[in-house]
Amino acid sequence: MNSLRIICPNGHLGFAPIRVESFRLGVAARPDYIAADSGSDDVGPVPLGTDTSTSPLAWQTHDLEHMLLAARELGVPMIIGSAGDTGANSRVDLFVKIIRELAAKHRLPRFKLGYFYSEVGREDLRRRMRGGETVVGLEGYAALTEAELDATERIVAMAGVHPFIALLEQGADVIIGGRSSDSCVFAAPAIHHGFPEDQAYYLGKVLECASFCAEPYGGKETVLGAVAADAVEVTAMHPGQRCTVASVAGHAMYERTNPYFEHVAGGTLDMSACHYEQIAEKTTRITGAKFGRAAEFRVKLEGAGKIGERYVGMVGIRDPYTIAHVDDVIAWARDKVKERFGDTGYELYYNVYGRDGVMGELEPLRDQPSHELCILVQGVAPTAEMAEEVCITGTRQMFYARLPDVKGSAGGVAFALDEVLRASPAYRWTLNHTLRCDDPLELFPTHMTTAGV
Repeated sequence: MNSLRIICPNGHLGFAPIRVESFRLGVAARPDYIAADSGSDDVGPVPLGTDTSTSPLAWQTHDLEHMLLAARELGVPMIIGSAGDTGANSRVDLFVKIIRELAAKHRLPRFKLGYFYSEVGREDLRRRMRGGETVVGLEGYAALTEAELDATERIVAMAGVHPFIALLEQGADVIIGGRSSDSCVFAAPAIHHGFPEDQAYYLGKVLECASFCAEPYGGKETVLGAVAADAVEVTAMHPGQRCTVASVAGHAMYERTNPYFEHVAGGTLDMSACHYEQIAEKTTRITGAKFGRAAEFRVKLEGAGKIGERYVGMVGIRDPYTIAHVDDVIAWARDKVKERFGDTGYELYYNVYGRDGVMGELEPLRDQPSHELCILVQGVAPTAEMAEEVCITGTRQMFYARLPDVKGSAGGVAFALDEVLRASPAYRWTLNHTLRCDDPLELFPTHMTTAGV
């Protein structure tokens, strides 16, 4: 084939529902594949640690239903990566279940449903470490220790193109992937059909965020990418959007330092020599991308470990004098928590919003102090009861802070207080590392089944 065309309807499937109008226009263009990434570590470590999704089930089902029906209508493969936000095994199983239920609901003719897992067991990783493997840290993380491994609840490896290609080679009509490099969801079918890695990986890069590569800004709209032997073309499907030289190049440069390629795809995508050309009102053509293979194949690992239970409180301040002394107010409240609980055994955070002034379109507004602050208070402790009390103390004691020049009861202090609320447990990233693998598929077992009637 001279070219391969893929539509992407959503930069993070299920995070917010796809926009159906532009999706139907994309389907009408009769692409060869329909694909989307469904996960990100941007959502933080909590979903991975708790083995949950951050996206509502109804939204995930909505997106999967539109994609599945369109793919079966066209008779083309459908590919999903990083199922259920984290790509953990339970999220893959959830998406496989949804696909089965949708196929039965719409009485779709039987089709091949492939899927792969991405979770890595702690004991498997421990065995590798004791056998001499160094699990190398990224972005300032030290090499993984067994103590940090013990503090980890769940680990996922980030797949490259390899499990997707393996399932396509087996004839899969629908693929549900575990944790995956966003770009490899799209690069895989291009490589499967024989297109050069240079173009295939750039295709993945430009499609992974869907309409973020188009202008004017509008999320969750469909874009169409076409890959050829020497170029990639990308077209906005929404009637009011265009893929321009500025919007496409801007998206590419924004993602330029993305570590997924170096540590997951087994190489690095160099976009520094890319040439962008506006070939139609809504279409930009890209040439010059280069993909270089790494000498050693390493897979990125993500792991989450629990810190404790968490409560949150909110404080609003409008009094100008208190705003000017907000650090003293926070210090007072921290001291009262310390009097009750000591120096250790809990964590207390204050996030102050509005401190840096008003951010408006007019430059003179940028340096003006805000007339109001919102302070998010978070208390974290081993038990819910302790976390609640830490948070209540850290929130309410802000009202009683003793500031100089304040006369009488509460003086000119104006607060808006509410009861503290229980939040999700607090987790941290314990693994942001890479592991050497001899076989690109060794961490990603693939499976094939059927769905439909």
